[in-house]
Amino acid sequence: MSAPGRSARGRSVRPPAGVVAALPVAPALLGESPFWHPDEAALYWCDIPGRALHRWHPATTTHRCWPLASEPGCIAPLPGGELLLAMRDGLWRFSPASGERRRLAPPPYDPAQERFNDGRADPQGRFWVGTIYEPRTAALAALYRWTGGRLQRMAGEVTVSNGLAFSPDGRTMYWSDTTSHRIFALDFDGSDGSLSRQRVLFEFPLKAAGPDLAGYGGRPDGAAVDVEGACWVAMYEGQRLLRLSPDGAVLQEVPLPVRCPTMPCFGGADLRTLYITTASQGRPADELAAQPLAGRVLTMAVEVPGLPVNFASA
Repeated sequence: MSAPGRSARGRSVRPPAGVVAALPVAPALLGESPFWHPDEAALYWCDIPGRALHRWHPATTTHRCWPLASEPGCIAPLPGGELLLAMRDGLWRFSPASGERRRLAPPPYDPAQERFNDGRADPQGRFWVGTIYEPRTAALAALYRWTGGRLQRMAGEVTVSNGLAFSPDGRTMYWSDTTSHRIFALDFDGSDGSLSRQRVLFEFPLKAAGPDLAGYGGRPDGAAVDVEGACWVAMYEGQRLLRLSPDGAVLQEVPLPVRCPTMPCFGGADLRTLYITTASQGRPADELAAQPLAGRVLTMAVEVPGLPVNFASA
């Protein structure tokens, strides 16, 4: 495997051109699951411990926030203007217009120890969502598929399911276990939604004991894929994004002004704006003082456009 921050040949890579800015919205505790809604020309994201759903409309520079009854792990658009919310207390259909939600399925786990985390729809509209085992003492989290009105457990043996994304041809799923610092690639069959041939695409050095983060490159959190098939990964506590090739080489490294990026997504009419959610919860006071953009949604222009969001079929 290539070392983080270096190309397959070992040369240092330079960050791409682009100025990092931030949306004029108050910081989240733990921003997550951003997606660009093409019908609304708006960005959605959630704040997990803040129990809130957010929307930013760039053309009118308007922000809206919906308080939620429990923690939202991830969100996906549904046809007709509603959203699919994976929350601690189950899967829900949510209407931004009315603020009403209707439960589709109860949680398939003990909500005292586990909750839904990262997820997204596949190209056929099946919704994939993983969980986080909050004690983080064992690999007891899992990956589920929602289709045909039921949740089915599809994979496991992870602690923090994260980084779900699909290749442009829809034949590869990317999936991470943040705790083990691993990104997996799996063969994906769109005809029946089956997975096979799970392998480690990239494995990062583990975090050393203690509070000192000097030299630590971070661990893989949320991800997004561009039209060239490269996988952009937010490196939590690493203060950077990585752009990885389908065979696991580092193509680009993007330094960020915050320690904890959580997930990138592509937006704008041409899908050449990269939006990056970040976290502020639990960070040291001196770090927050030095990084005032912590918790904010960052933006930057990129040369290669991303893939559009897949709509879920509830």
